[in-house]
Amino acid sequence: MRVSVFTEPHRGASYDDQLRFARLAEDGGFEGFLRADHYQAMGDEAALPGPTDAWLTLAALARETSRIRLGTLVTSATFRLPGPLAVMVAQVDQMSGGRVELGIGAGWYAREHLSYGIPFPGAGQRFDRLAEQLEVITGLWATPSGGRYSYTGDHYRLADCPALPKPVQHPGPPVIVGGRGPKRTPELAARYADEFNVPFTSIEQTAEAYERVREASNGVDRTGSGREPLVLSAGIVVAIGRTDAEARRRAAPLHVKSALPPEDPVVGSPEQLVDRIGEFAAIGTERVHLRLIDLADLDHLELIAAEVLPRLDGTR
Repeated sequence: MRVSVFTEPHRGASYDDQLRFARLAEDGGFEGFLRADHYQAMGDEAALPGPTDAWLTLAALARETSRIRLGTLVTSATFRLPGPLAVMVAQVDQMSGGRVELGIGAGWYAREHLSYGIPFPGAGQRFDRLAEQLEVITGLWATPSGGRYSYTGDHYRLADCPALPKPVQHPGPPVIVGGRGPKRTPELAARYADEFNVPFTSIEQTAEAYERVREASNGVDRTGSGREPLVLSAGIVVAIGRTDAEARRRAAPLHVKSALPPEDPVVGSPEQLVDRIGEFAAIGTERVHLRLIDLADLDHLELIAAEVLPRLDGTR
């Protein structure tokens, strides 16, 4: 089982907070450090010192870490144009020596768009834009050196683009598409993604989502794009402790009113987290992203590294 940590700096974290956490995760043996791409907290908390941009942060972390993989869960397609986003991600991939992953979604949190003046079209148009962004980004990366890339869609048009810079990874950094949507999300994952992620829900709902993406993958030729079979991953909200009281303390933020959909957290002992990961493995999960709420709680990260990772076969 591949194990990464997933963080939410929009809850309140500076760059230095994220750097400490990423370095400790690297030292602890986690495979990846992935972060949300949001500009505002989901509740009424102050979330000081304020938001940090996901790709600016990952670019800096690329130079201050050496092994751990870095990425987003997930970048919002409403935030950036696909051409410049392809440049950003390729550059950070170069800066990291080929350790970057692009999680990308349609965007959903209307409040942050309103707050920061970002256009927020209806759900149908957001998914249409996401589909075009995936086409453009993967197309730019796959264009041979010296070639040119053009694209005409309903929302984006690129003409005679030099398709530079090139990422280190070929045909490009792994693309993660995920969510609980029943139709368009699995279809987009089957066509463009390297990993399909189901975020923070039950074993049963995750298994149903996996079946939908398997069905969507039937008839999709991935070999032509140089992509391997989809990696199936799951997000797990984690609040564990050495005692019940410690676990409950870490779980307290989960009870605060939020715009997030219902979740299925693991609250309890390290053994309970090992068991939950085993249940996910039994339905075909190959990678888990452990969502740790408090970036200042380094002891939580160290506890998982010491008491959970060694008990998972093949962890890296």
